[in-house]
Amino acid sequence: MTENLNSNNLENDAFDLNNEDSDFQDLINRLKEIKSTIALLEKTIFK
Repeated sequence: MTENLNSNNLENDAFDLNNEDSDFQDLINRLKEIKSTIALLEKTIFK
């Protein structure tokens, strides 16, 4: 019984890490989009 609970905890921890990695990657992608938008706005403003 204890082994089963430990196994489930490990699987849940791995799932949480995958979600955190996914959230982190989503954040990086969003920041890249914001950076591109800012660069485009700077080109437009300083023409």
